Amino acid sequence: MRYLLRQLGLYLMAAWASLTLNFLIPRLMPGDPASAMFARFQGQLQPEAIDALRKAFGFTNEPLYKQYITYLSHTATGDFGLSVAHFPAKVTDVIATGLGWTLLLSGTAVLISFGVGSLLGVIATWKRGGWLDSALPPLLVFLGAFPYFWLAMVLLYVLGFVLGAFPLRHAYSDTLAPGFNLEFIGSVLSHMVLPALAIVVATIGGWMLGMRSAMVTVLSEDYITMAQAKGLSQWRVMFSYAARNALLPNVTSFGMALGFVLSGSLLTEIVFSYPGQGYLLIQAVRNQDFPLMQGIFLTITFAVLGANFLVDIMYVFLDPRARAR
Repeated sequence: MRYLLRQLGLYLMAAWASLTLNFLIPRLMPGDPASAMFARFQGQLQPEAIDALRKAFGFTNEPLYKQYITYLSHTATGDFGLSVAHFPAKVTDVIATGLGWTLLLSGTAVLISFGVGSLLGVIATWKRGGWLDSALPPLLVFLGAFPYFWLAMVLLYVLGFVLGAFPLRHAYSDTLAPGFNLEFIGSVLSHMVLPALAIVVATIGGWMLGMRSAMVTVLSEDYITMAQAKGLSQWRVMFSYAARNALLPNVTSFGMALGFVLSGSLLTEIVFSYPGQGYLLIQAVRNQDFPLMQGIFLTITFAVLGANFLVDIMYVFLDPRARAR
């Protein structure tokens, strides 16, 4: 319990530091969201409107510490302000439009890649010298060496454009209205195959090699020899003794990957015009939408910290040594 409380304190400090940097950086940069929005309208707004816009975006002439207190109070209630690019929509509403699609695409891809990659690493190490251990790691490393957005473009061209097996763009067919029915769900799944496959192919090799490296170390431990001497089945020794302990390093990486799911797979979403968080982020950068960028960065930061805290909790259950800290 002391270990978890200590880790929670560190994460709270990191969250506060992130909030502070998120507040300071836009105010240290030249210009502000109100000026950027005023310039977009090219003289269609009255000059006095810029003060109202600055107040709406939280860039007032008050002392910095008062702005900071106001910023913290608004953030605590989930109020990230108004979006410049989607004015007058709230940042939280804009983020919510892409959050579900990002969780569906990137979350599914990460879970598949982690699960299949770790399982392949366990089996390949247990059957060392076999075809799975000899042929698959070099192939997956070769595929993982390519940028995932390049793999996305190759899959888009071959499976989408040439063969016509999957849709080319968007999250679902333009002719369908969103709804909880088989036709819409089938369209969503078919549109998700290519971008998810690009992410899985690019990352599965890393999970397999990480698990394989940890398994090689674990298999040389005395408790594995003792478990085999007891006459336990090979499957029980492999999964209950070896894989459970070898999984710890991969679990840490999985926590980081799960946290970054909310950032979206930026370039993959652009290639497939997939309306996720990454696509929103590039739109915010192009339109100098500081409030939306701040909201997305905070969402990513809190997701990473939350995912890592969940990993710490999992460590307590997976590794008895962590309970004694």
